[in-house]
Amino acid sequence: MARKYSKAASKKVKKALEERKKGTLKSGSGGTVKSRKQAIAIGLSEARAEGKKVPKKASKKKAKK
Repeated sequence: MARKYSKAASKKVKKALEERKKGTLKSGSGGTVKSRKQAIAIGLSEARAEGKKVPKKASKKKAKK
């Protein structure tokens, strides 16, 4: 089975999580990141921007009524 994320992308996420733990990770609006999920999202976003192997963002599907 193929890897979902590249090793380089995993390193980006790990770095973001470490920065969050130190309290130095900033969000786009400049505030300090406290959420683990937000830190992972930032790491994946940075990896995507560098062209690393990362799955596309999940799209929101309309709910059927």
